[in-house]
Amino acid sequence: MKRKLLIAFTFFLIAWGFTACEALNDCETCKIITTNGDGDVIDTGVEAEYCGVALTAFKAANPDVYNPVTGNTTSVDCN
Repeated sequence: MKRKLLIAFTFFLIAWGFTACEALNDCETCKIITTNGDGDVIDTGVEAEYCGVALTAFKAANPDVYNPVTGNTTSVDCN
């Protein structure tokens, strides 16, 4: 009986681990975009989904950068 309870608990723990990001609703799809001085998008990076700490780290590692020579701004766009 103990073995069955342990197997069931382990199964639910693994299932919770796979869905933890979606259950907390703290996931966002982010990409890096570059816009010119008029606000038109020049370049768009690849979209990827980030959750929790990874989302915070991605935003912190990619701050908005303004290039005064070209007038372009590179920033993170998350939905």
